[in-house]
Amino acid sequence: MNGTDGGRGRRIVLWRHGQTAWNLERRFQGSTDIELTEAGLGQARRAARLLAALKPDAIVASDLQRAGATARELAVLTRLDVTYDAALRESYAGAWQGLTHEEILARHGEQYAAWKRGEPVRRGGGELETEVADRAAPVVLDHAGKLPDDGTLVVVSHGGTIRTTIGRLLGLDSPHWESLGGLSNCCWSVLGEGARGWRLLEHNAGTLPEPVLGDDA
Repeated sequence: MNGTDGGRGRRIVLWRHGQTAWNLERRFQGSTDIELTEAGLGQARRAARLLAALKPDAIVASDLQRAGATARELAVLTRLDVTYDAALRESYAGAWQGLTHEEILARHGEQYAAWKRGEPVRRGGGELETEVADRAAPVVLDHAGKLPDDGTLVVVSHGGTIRTTIGRLLGLDSPHWESLGGLSNCCWSVLGEGARGWRLLEHNAGTLPEPVLGDDA
C-alpha cells in the first residue's frame, strides 16, 4: 500500500498531539479521550508555527480532543479547515487503558514483552497493530490522493497510530514497525513521494531530543 501516482512530489506530515496529563504519568491512553495540558497547548502552538511554514494544503485529524486541539493551532495559522476522522484514533488497548507503565508490566508483563518483540498482540484484549494500520492508512492515502502535485498533507494523530501507518505506507512487514521508534509529544515525521512509493524523509522531528512519553513507548 505505497503511494499511488509516483513522482508527484507530495508530502505527508504525521504530527503527534501535544502533552497530556496521562503522558506525564506514563499512563496508557489508547482511545480514552484525554485533553491537552497547558504545556501541551504551548507545544502545539510552537510546532504549528514551524509546520505552517511548510504551507500545507490540507489537515486531517483524529477526532479525539488531544489531536483536535493540536490540529486547531495549525488551522488558525493556515486558515485551513480540519477534517476529523475516527479512523485516526489511537490504538484501542482494552484493559491496558488507564494503567501506568509499571502497572502494565506488573499485570501484563508477558503480553508487553511479546508486543515489544514484534509479535501480533491484542494489548489488553484490544486491536492488533495491523488492524490499526488497516483503518488509518487508507484514510491518510485517500487525503494524500487529493493533494495537488508537490502538495502537503498534515495528519494529526497519535504515536502508535502514526508508527503503524508509517510502517504500512513504507511497505514494512509488521514485525519491523517497532524499529521506527516512537514520537515525542508534538513532534512529527515526514513521508515524501518518489517514483517507487513513499519514503521516510524525517522522523521524530521538530525539537531538540525529548523523551517519548506515551502509549508507544
